[in-house]
Parts: sequence; C-alpha cells; structure tokens
Amino acid sequence: MSAPADIAPATPRTARPGPALGAGARILVRQHRWALWCTGALALIWIAVVVGITLWAGHVNDAFEASPCTSLVTDRACDDRLQKFDLALSVRQTVLGYAGLCLTVLPGLVAAFVAGPMIGKEFESGTYKLSWTQSVSPVHWLLARLAVPAALLVAGVSVLSAVFAWAWARSEGLYSVHWFGNTSFGALGTAPVGYALLGLALGALAGLLTRRTVPAMGVALLATAAVAVALNRVRSGLWPLSTRTSTGSVPPQTPDDAWLVETGRLTGDGARLPVDTCWAAGAKADRCLADRGVTGYYVDHHPVSHFWPLQLMETAILLTLAAAVTALAFRVLRRYHA
Repeated sequence: MSAPADIAPATPRTARPGPALGAGARILVRQHRWALWCTGALALIWIAVVVGITLWAGHVNDAFEASPCTSLVTDRACDDRLQKFDLALSVRQTVLGYAGLCLTVLPGLVAAFVAGPMIGKEFESGTYKLSWTQSVSPVHWLLARLAVPAALLVAGVSVLSAVFAWAWARSEGLYSVHWFGNTSFGALGTAPVGYALLGLALGALAGLLTRRTVPAMGVALLATAAVAVALNRVRSGLWPLSTRTSTGSVPPQTPDDAWLVETGRLTGDGARLPVDTCWAAGAKADRCLADRGVTGYYVDHHPVSHFWPLQLMETAILLTLAAAVTALAFRVLRRYHA
C-alpha cells in the first residue's frame, strides 16, 4: 500500500552544531573539573601572595619615607628601620620575579595538559570513538576542546596579568622590576594571552599528531618553549630602536628604565666599533682610539614608550601563529580521523 498523499515522507534529521558543541563543552568540563578546581585554587593563591607582598612592601616603604631615617643615619633605631625596608623591597622583587616566571611558563603547562590529558589520552584509550558516535562530529569534538579552554584562558590570564601589572607599577625605585626582563615582559600587557592561546593550539596539534599522552605532552611543551625562546631573542628588533650618541669619553645619557640593547664606539665617519675597542692597549688606549678615528659613543635602546609597540607586535605574531596552528590541527583531524 502506498502512503496517503497528504503525509509527507520523513526526512533524515541532522544534528545541529550548537547543541552538539554545548554538550561537548559540558562533558569536557565534567571530565576535567578537578583540574579546573586545582588551577583556580592555585591562581587565587598566586593573586593573594602577589597582592599581599606588594601591599606589605608598600606599607614598609611609606613608613620608612615618613620617618627621619636615611641610609646615612647610623643610630640603632634607623638601622632597624633600614634593614626592614631593605628586606621588604628585596622580598617584593623576588616574589614578582617568581610571579612573572609562573606566567611565563603557564603556556607550556597549558600546551602539555591539552596535548596529553585532553586529547592524547582520548586517542590512546579510544574513548574519542564514543563521543564521535553520539551525534558529535570530530570537528565539533575538537572545537569544544579548544573553545572552552580558550575562553577560560583569556579570562584567567587577563586577570593574572592585570594583577601583575598593578604590582609591577608599585615596584619603582630601589629593587625595581624592569619592564624589559624576559619574565616581566612576558607577564605584562597582551603578550600573556597570546602565549596562552598559542600553547593551547600547539597542545591540540601535538595531541592529534602523536595520539599518545606522554609523547604529546613532551612535544607540546618543547614546541611552546622553542617559540618563547625565539621571540625572546628577536624581541628587541620588533620595533625600531632609538639611538643616542655622544662625543668624548662619556657614554650618552639614556631615559630612566630604558632597555639598553647595544653600546659601542663611534668614529668620525659614523662607523660603529665594539665598546671594548682598544681596551687591551692599556696606557696607549687614547692613542689607539685616535688612530681608529673614534670620536664618541652610541647607545641603541628602547625607552619605556616602546613597551606597547613591542607588546602589540609580539602579540600579533603569537595570535597569527596560534591561528595557523589551529587551522593545521583541524586539517590533521579531517585527514586522519574524520
């Protein structure tokens, strides 16, 4: 018997990406809820330590400046105040150094976790097949494993970087933390978010390529570290340097807290020579410099005003790399696992 004419034939139902992606995100959060709780707790401890030490050091600094004591006063009461002042600022510098280091190595830890427990372990145990057979396509499966950590990383790293910037701004003066240090620069501005997203993308790609937990973690960690080291080496060239010159035997003055990239000798025709030119000549150094036509010094540097141009250039590189690696990860997924 044929079907009545007024009843339309049934059409196959296709899974919509929205609910599938949402379900994948909820499953991912449930699977790794303990890791999320531990990470959140560690972040709160980090914030508490940085804020607490900064406020304590600021209080000690204000109390010392308000007192009649100086570094030249030698009475016992001022000696005690000076020791406490010196200790507080030294501890603050040490804590900020380690705090910046934590933010610097965070992308590598993100890459290792995404590559291993989140993706590599799924392939190693075969549990990815269960997800793919329950109305979740491979693309949506990977998208959930990138979208959820990306949202958490952007929010969390932005907060941590803002706290570090607040503490860094209060570390001026004695035992200050320079903005151009590898650990401090990588913890300030927009670069921390860029590094975190790149670590996420490299972790996903490593997990898809190796499909083993431990190898994926190692590959992702090494790849993230390699990018960080490479950018640290070329950072000074991401924005044009400022140059100051002087004549005579005194180097030129540079702005406070400037990043001194290169210093050397300058000849009358503008040629540059190493700063240690003629040092080995000893007492005949002046004659040696005159024979070479040396007339003064030059200093290539980045003033503090170059902080944001350098940050934005590095962030643009990081986000471009993250986008390229993410696209490559989806291509690998489609080619080998779709």
